[in-house]
Amino acid sequence: MVGQRPRPAMSVISCGRNLVLIGMMGAGKSAVAAELARRLGRERIDTDELVESELDQTIPEIFAQRGERAFREAEARMCRHVGTIHGAVVAVGGGAVLDPANVTALGATGDVVWLDATPEALVERVGGGDERPMLADDDVSARVRQLAGQRRERYCRSAAVRVDTTDRDVADIATEILDWARHRPGLLAREEREEIA
Repeated sequence: MVGQRPRPAMSVISCGRNLVLIGMMGAGKSAVAAELARRLGRERIDTDELVESELDQTIPEIFAQRGERAFREAEARMCRHVGTIHGAVVAVGGGAVLDPANVTALGATGDVVWLDATPEALVERVGGGDERPMLADDDVSARVRQLAGQRRERYCRSAAVRVDTTDRDVADIATEILDWARHRPGLLAREEREEIA
């Protein structure tokens, strides 16, 4: 059709890439994801919630009755699912980065932000760890430090940016992420960039 401009095809850029939050339990992923989703008018997805829905059990029940392997397999399915959608804010379980295939799937349609905090802040936020199977039957402080140490390099390699959440409120953290996101090609739709400018 001579003289007519082709209609743009629907693409990742037209609806924005996923904004994916990774980090340790207690880093603030769920709360920050909710705030970002609210500000952007995007869907909020939590991979832990998807696992619970798929298996019709809470995470502590899954670990107790099916084991960590069943949880990790379901988590991998949810990461692959997230890798097929666009324009969401995604909070990812703390251990998902241990599987490189999860990182690849999440990065296929998303830009990854690592929410980090000091071990002291993480311990304070997770409390006694009662609802967190990875902390069961352990000295919570020692276990949090151990897991953070084991995962730190994976978080660093998986993320495009690190945001320290220690002693900060959710709104402030979300603002920092949005300031960063405005300059990432394709992460935000044009309307979203204009809205937060």
